[in-house]
Amino acid sequence: MRLKIIAVGRLKAGPEFELVETYRKRLRPSPAGLGPLEIAEIDGRKAPDRALGIAISTLSKGAYKVALDEAGKGLTTKALAELLAQWRDRGVPEAAFIIGGADGLADETRKAADMVLSLGKLTWPHRLARAMIAEQLYRAASLLAGHPYHRE
Repeated sequence: MRLKIIAVGRLKAGPEFELVETYRKRLRPSPAGLGPLEIAEIDGRKAPDRALGIAISTLSKGAYKVALDEAGKGLTTKALAELLAQWRDRGVPEAAFIIGGADGLADETRKAADMVLSLGKLTWPHRLARAMIAEQLYRAASLLAGHPYHRE
């Protein structure tokens, strides 16, 4: 199952970019049947909600859309891994994780999502949220592959 992060804004060279790239490269595809991880960046300066809607409309038919929002459902890493495995096993072709801009996601984007997921109750900078979800996707794939990266 392909993985995608759709995010408003562009990461410039720096530690967050390098971290996202590290996990993106590790998910080409994983032994757990997850990956590759693609990053789609949306220009946040001009009508980001419209541009985000267009990017979402280009997803594969049957893609699972996950909106990242602090008011979403909180999951453990193990629960996320199990959810990804269920989607993969049901033949979902792609799972997309959607990160809004400075004003968050539009209501219609959250409503159109199959799931709203929280990375915690704290407010995270969008650059870090992108790195955090990339790492969690890699950690979930490692867990499903039986790799010792994840420890409980």
